[in-house]
Amino acid sequence: MAPRAGVEPATPRLGGGCSIRLSYRGLGRIVTDRVDLDVFRSLNMRMHIKRILEETKTIAVVGLSNNPTKASFGVAKYLMPFYRVIPVNPEYDEVLGLRCYPDLQSIPEKVDMVDLFQRSENVMPFVRPSIDIGARYFWMQMGIRSARARADLEAEGIEVVEDLCLKVEHARFL
Repeated sequence: MAPRAGVEPATPRLGGGCSIRLSYRGLGRIVTDRVDLDVFRSLNMRMHIKRILEETKTIAVVGLSNNPTKASFGVAKYLMPFYRVIPVNPEYDEVLGLRCYPDLQSIPEKVDMVDLFQRSENVMPFVRPSIDIGARYFWMQMGIRSARARADLEAEGIEVVEDLCLKVEHARFL
């Protein structure tokens, strides 16, 4: 069941925590519940991630390695039956039997999501190219965060996910 439009403001509970009142429509009736604000935020994030995964068709995997022991290889291989995966790494011509592009700007087709395998301090060089190619989503893998990148991308209307594994989230939802 999905929350109805409009959510009551958070109200204090015993112990200083906050709760939020949600109404769900299901089976011809409305069920009202109070949930912890942290639980609500978590549920909201989960619904957001699920929607991104459902709307994505093409993923450019930046930093994809041809080394089977690397996380990028395992994630891309897992995603291949579900999405059009486009490897991006200037060191390779081909990865997982797919043509590998040296950079995002070289990809000749529409990209829905940029999935980034780079250290947090190396994220910013991929922000402008992601905007320029019209990506709708920018996913920073486990351990990768950048407040500046998030702000720049969101200012351009690109939805951002940080510090989560795309493979794990996909397996959880779809």
